[in-house]
Amino acid sequence: MTDRLKNKVALITGGAQGLGKEMAKSMIKEGARVIISDINEDVLQKTAEEISCDHLVLDVTNKDQWQQVITKIKDDLGSLNILVNNAGMGGGGDVESTDIELWDLVHKVNLDSVFLGCKFAIPLMRDSGNGSIINISSMSGIVASHNTSAYNSSKAAVRHLSKSIALHCAKSTNLVRCNSLHPVFTRTAMVQSMIDAAPERNIEQKLIKQIPIRRLAEPIDIANAAVFLASDEASFITGTELIVDGGLSAT
Repeated sequence: MTDRLKNKVALITGGAQGLGKEMAKSMIKEGARVIISDINEDVLQKTAEEISCDHLVLDVTNKDQWQQVITKIKDDLGSLNILVNNAGMGGGGDVESTDIELWDLVHKVNLDSVFLGCKFAIPLMRDSGNGSIINISSMSGIVASHNTSAYNSSKAAVRHLSKSIALHCAKSTNLVRCNSLHPVFTRTAMVQSMIDAAPERNIEQKLIKQIPIRRLAEPIDIANAAVFLASDEASFITGTELIVDGGLSAT
């Protein structure tokens, strides 16, 4: 299929690499005008040149930068139809071993950034006539583990915040939708480097063993789900979570 996102403008945070880059490529293929943002300016520019899209430097924890980015999109393009809050970070440690500084940072990057992005983008999306907000959570926002307390907490909060935003948008306009997307372990460069760094630990097989479909997700699996939520095919879907986990949560 092509042109599923024709004439739509999309902003994808954390778009320089990993899932963000794959979602950008898929949305461009479907006809969207894509702006990727990232805090890493060098990688951001390289990716933008590689996939032929616009780019803006953005620290997603900074409210002033969010306002500047949304204003620039409004001034340059006049509309915003798709917001993908994808930027995020990991954070290991159980509740006793996690220090307060890491706890705060993980929540600023994973949760506060979603609040800021939605807060400042919704007025422009409403004025643009239609919109889809896709907040990238995680299977860790559905199924907890003992040693990632900050990450679990932040990603679970993204799920519930997305529902609150969806209800607000439905009440104030029926044109903007909001959903959360929950990927399982995905073969991004970061995950692959973790696997390759310690072959003796057999990390890949340990991850796969948890997934009933018996493979890691590929970035395109997540990108396809994002394209669906961004498209008019999902025009009646809001306030819910799309779980892309190969059956893990069904066990």
